[in-house]
Amino acid sequence: MNRGRVIFQRWVRIFKSRRIRGIRKKYYGSNLTAAPAAADTIRQNLEDFGRAPKDYDKIITGDLGLVGQKLLFDLLSEMQIDITKQHMDCGIEIFDSDKQHTDAGGSGCGCSAVVLSAYILKKLQEGVWKRVLFVPTGALLSKTSFNEGQTIPGIAHGVVLEHYEQL
Repeated sequence: MNRGRVIFQRWVRIFKSRRIRGIRKKYYGSNLTAAPAAADTIRQNLEDFGRAPKDYDKIITGDLGLVGQKLLFDLLSEMQIDITKQHMDCGIEIFDSDKQHTDAGGSGCGCSAVVLSAYILKKLQEGVWKRVLFVPTGALLSKTSFNEGQTIPGIAHGVVLEHYEQL
């Protein structure tokens, strides 16, 4: 069985569980499809580079929102990976979920671009952060496939950003 299928099956199991059942009716959307993609990308990065979450100052996702963040943590905990100390979500940083009701996120591509250019790169340039795993997330939405009842594929890219000290 391929790894993508295993990740999807874990996601379905968590999505159907009591922990998520109450929120999925209210918040079903791209953040819930992007969370499994982010979890797999983070796990694969750690495995490929032989790193642990503590090797990164921050592990930053695009816009999972509070709901997607919880799902991400649940998926990673099943793989014995804890990123709760390092994790930051661009959408959570931008939006005030209490006032704006963005519990399930806003715009992954917009949030990722804004936070990367205005905040993350500055922290790296100043040397506040030495290494960041940047995982912009999103969904491959199609009005046609959605109306036909097809699934919404989630997507996540992993980019390692590091501070560079000029001599």
